[in-house]
Amino acid sequence: MLNFKELKEIKGDASFRKFFRNKNNRSIVVYAKKEKVKNLLIYDAVNKILNKNKILAPKLINQNYKNNYIEVEDFGDNTLYKLLRHNKTNKEFFFIKILKTLSRLQLIKDKQVLNFNRQKYKVQKYEDKTLLNEAKLFSEWYAPTKINKFQIRKFKKGYQNEVKKLLSKLNLKNDTFVHRDFHVSNLMYVKNNIAVIDSQDALIGNKTYDLASLVDDVRFKTSNKLKNKILNNYFKKLTKTEIKEFINDFEILSVLRNLKIIGIFMRLALRDNKKKYAKMIPYAWEMINYRMRKNREFNSLKLILKHNFPKFVK
Repeated sequence: MLNFKELKEIKGDASFRKFFRNKNNRSIVVYAKKEKVKNLLIYDAVNKILNKNKILAPKLINQNYKNNYIEVEDFGDNTLYKLLRHNKTNKEFFFIKILKTLSRLQLIKDKQVLNFNRQKYKVQKYEDKTLLNEAKLFSEWYAPTKINKFQIRKFKKGYQNEVKKLLSKLNLKNDTFVHRDFHVSNLMYVKNNIAVIDSQDALIGNKTYDLASLVDDVRFKTSNKLKNKILNNYFKKLTKTEIKEFINDFEILSVLRNLKIIGIFMRLALRDNKKKYAKMIPYAWEMINYRMRKNREFNSLKLILKHNFPKFVK
């Protein structure tokens, strides 16, 4: 049993987990009393799948599931987010390296593995029901802060109907390994290689989702010019027809993801008193506007959002 008083707690994320650095073992201790199946068992299981497919991910060093923690490899503090924040960094160079990692991730065929309790774990499908429930975070947490109680019910009904319509317009199958939080804060630079962390939410879903997470990341602002360069680099391996289908799905999932994120960030600010997340909401709106501007599939959703959030929707 570890003595947590002897360990150095390190900055966590938006979840219920806590992280500690164990210098003796050169490890990171992941502590999770809440949602421990996902945050400990599933996290290790997905990391095993990644490593099996030659994608660098933290390997398990020790586990004490009974006492709510695991120890995994320590990749240091050099996230791609930190690297890319420096103005002199060649951002395009690193994003091309990231795309290579993403391509390998999307080729994963293994969907089943034994977790450290010797139980079979199978990566689940990213169903429309899950995407709808995620989009509801916007209407449950953010919308009530802007819409009065007499109109909120009408908004929620109309909003959910529009989300369902958008989901029905997706072209690609749910047949690809999806990290679900694939952005530069969850990517580490380790000995000239890119390592992937925070993979416990992985599902089998739409190929465009992780690219949308990366390109339209609310935590790390990128110019529209760089966004287009990243997309065009990815499109090199696609036909013209595939690109058209891909862009449609990319835009829909980018918008739905950022609506979800607005809901999550407002929940963090209100429920967990993590006010810093609310400061990122305006940029999420910026990207929603950017992705809705040309695609006709968004016309009805845009009307509902503009009516209820006129300050934010252009």
